[in-house]
Amino acid sequence: MSTIVRFSPDLSAWISQNLDQGHTPAALIAIMQEQQMEEIAARAIMQAFVLARQSGKAVPVDHVVLDATSLDYLYPTPLLLPGTCIQTNDRRVLISARAQRPYLATLSNVFSSEECSELIALARPRLSPSTIVDPVTGKNIISEKRTSYGMFFKLNESAFIARLDKRISEIMNLPVEHGEGIQILYYPTGAGSEPHFDFLIPSNPGNQASLDRSGQRCSTLVTYLNQVEAGGETIFPEAGWSVSPIPGNAVYFEYANSHGQVDHTSLHASNPVIAGEKWVATKWMRQRPFISA
Repeated sequence: MSTIVRFSPDLSAWISQNLDQGHTPAALIAIMQEQQMEEIAARAIMQAFVLARQSGKAVPVDHVVLDATSLDYLYPTPLLLPGTCIQTNDRRVLISARAQRPYLATLSNVFSSEECSELIALARPRLSPSTIVDPVTGKNIISEKRTSYGMFFKLNESAFIARLDKRISEIMNLPVEHGEGIQILYYPTGAGSEPHFDFLIPSNPGNQASLDRSGQRCSTLVTYLNQVEAGGETIFPEAGWSVSPIPGNAVYFEYANSHGQVDHTSLHASNPVIAGEKWVATKWMRQRPFISA
């Protein structure tokens, strides 16, 4: 959806003058924000000026058409709280590292060893081949791109799961009701997943009903449940990160903002398990309360 952003001819002249004088677009965007202009509007205006000057066309005089999906991703203030730890109602979770693009963090002490074992025991008899979302139909299908097995717990389906759902919501700093049910994935030796996104592709008609009901997925928490002998790292190829699967630890990442943009640098995958097996618990959070189909 496009929006017309209007501005004064004086601003147009000011931008052209400052670009001619060698000021960077980033510096001018910062000044425009200091004058209370929204960042997305300032970026759209500046992008239009830069593209016009590069192509030899006339620069905008009093308006530009803003299409947020055509702009570079605007990183909002992270949902994850600042600091080195998060005190939940029943546990002290430590934050050992953070990255900015994509926004991600590695956490420790998310689950106890007993909780990891119980999740595996509860999930094992309910496993089935994992699916991916078909890019054409939007339906879940079995694919060679994901060679794991999985299952979902319903939100708050037992006292044990409810306790974990509450803790996870406090870590991810969104209400319990915004979360999809905890997904357990099991990777036997040789299994992994190809690079993919967790957000729902907005242009996919099959995703539209879910987006209308619950909004976009905006963050993910992947918690490791067992000691993997070799392999099984979660990798972020665009960012150059690799997170080792250590029991009770987790990797957290965000990838959607309030402007309808999604962060493609959040591309991630699971390296194949070289020896042993890998179990993980995944939680996806939505922008609004999650309503299943």
